[in-house]
Amino acid sequence: MQQQIVVIGSGFGGLSAAIRLAAKGHQVTLLEKRDKPGGRAYVYKTQGFTFDSGPTVITAPFMFDDIWQAAGKRREDYFELQPCKPYYRLFDAKGRHFEYGDDPAAILEEIRRWNPSDVEGYKKFMASTRAIFQKGFVELADQPFLHFTDMVRVAPDLIRMQSYLSTYRYVSRFIKHDFLRRCFSFHPLFIGGNPFDSSSIYAMVHYLEREWGVHHAMGGTGTIVAAMVKLFKEIGGKLEFNAEASEIMVENGRTVGVRLVDGRIFKADTVVSNADVPYTYQKLIAPEHRKFNTDRRLLSKKYSMSLVVIYLGLNRRYDDHGLVQHNIIFGKRYKGLLNDIFNRRHLSRDFSLYLHRSSHADPSMAPAGGEAVYVLSPVPHLGARTDWSKAAKGYRNAIINFLEENYMPELSKHIVVEHMVDPRYYRDALNTHLGSGFSMQPLLTQSAWFRPHNRSEDIPNLYFVGAGTHPGAGLPGVLSSAIIAERLIGEA
Repeated sequence: MQQQIVVIGSGFGGLSAAIRLAAKGHQVTLLEKRDKPGGRAYVYKTQGFTFDSGPTVITAPFMFDDIWQAAGKRREDYFELQPCKPYYRLFDAKGRHFEYGDDPAAILEEIRRWNPSDVEGYKKFMASTRAIFQKGFVELADQPFLHFTDMVRVAPDLIRMQSYLSTYRYVSRFIKHDFLRRCFSFHPLFIGGNPFDSSSIYAMVHYLEREWGVHHAMGGTGTIVAAMVKLFKEIGGKLEFNAEASEIMVENGRTVGVRLVDGRIFKADTVVSNADVPYTYQKLIAPEHRKFNTDRRLLSKKYSMSLVVIYLGLNRRYDDHGLVQHNIIFGKRYKGLLNDIFNRRHLSRDFSLYLHRSSHADPSMAPAGGEAVYVLSPVPHLGARTDWSKAAKGYRNAIINFLEENYMPELSKHIVVEHMVDPRYYRDALNTHLGSGFSMQPLLTQSAWFRPHNRSEDIPNLYFVGAGTHPGAGLPGVLSSAIIAERLIGEA
């Protein structure tokens, strides 16, 4: 039966679910709180500069091809992906770097330059990640875990893969050099996890990157969002902006539609929420309709760190200063800093940074001769006692001064445009619990069946996509959640 489906939120999860369901013959309306689509992938444009606020690392690009194929179209006709060369350049506290890319021989040479005795360990590490990748990504990422028996079924495989180890501990079984351990264990941070707590199953990201590479979208990640919106409308989807949900309406245990802040009502046979899971349950559904997903249950979960992101439009380029498109700059501390962020919830004076130069390989992101840059620093979520109305300026100045002294000389003189967000943005603009950057942490005890389910236990015609549900944050995970929702709902 053709259903009236309302999707809340136009992040990658909401957009991909909306397209897939419309392609299946359903009547789909997508509601977006803000003035533009994208969610975490919102785009800022000013004075000729384009800034992607969300994901910039595109892995598993075939997953976008699959969305277009589901709608009977070709992805290549809508936007262009280009491989990043190298994938990343990772810097230690002294400015010495490790270059990581798509050439296995070059990676071995880089390892040999840092610590020759780790070459054989790296080979064994990569060989071990193949099985983790096959099970964790190929077989399980797009499968729903709605029943505890689903978890019991895969438990032997998870034990065999040593998923009970942390990513850092797993890497350390193969790699002995301290800095190289950082280089091969940092990936959980891309999905909101602490490498010292997140399951070793996330070591599979190395194999995923080896399998399909790391890409960027020409014109920025926002071009993917715009292309998805275009595709959605072409196949009959309806999109409403400035349409903030205030209530998921429930009658006789089932949702019947969505009420907006402005009073409008969109009736629905099924609702799909791409909003943060805790926000959806706590703010949009009355407690009497939530016997399983109570406030107490949601508050007991562990949430990811938040972020400070500084967007800089510059009137010069830094091509000759050793920086590539994706740069990761480690501070002196690794475990101690992460402990401050995730466990002590203390804003440290030191930091590690992700420096993204979008205009490095894509001049369209900035005016001629200029650069569009963003620098990101993980920080504690709002469960900490930091008063960002007072701390933001000093934290910004410390980061700019550090970059100016070590990587981007005279940076302050060349800033034409600047915009900064801190944990308050994630709480207020993106409605994430505690201003977390990635919803719930990717712990083993918060993964698969233990993560909020793609179909609500309380309301059987309410579904979830995005970072907060199974399989988790990151583009491959978010896109996989849309596949799960599509299969659970079925075709018209």
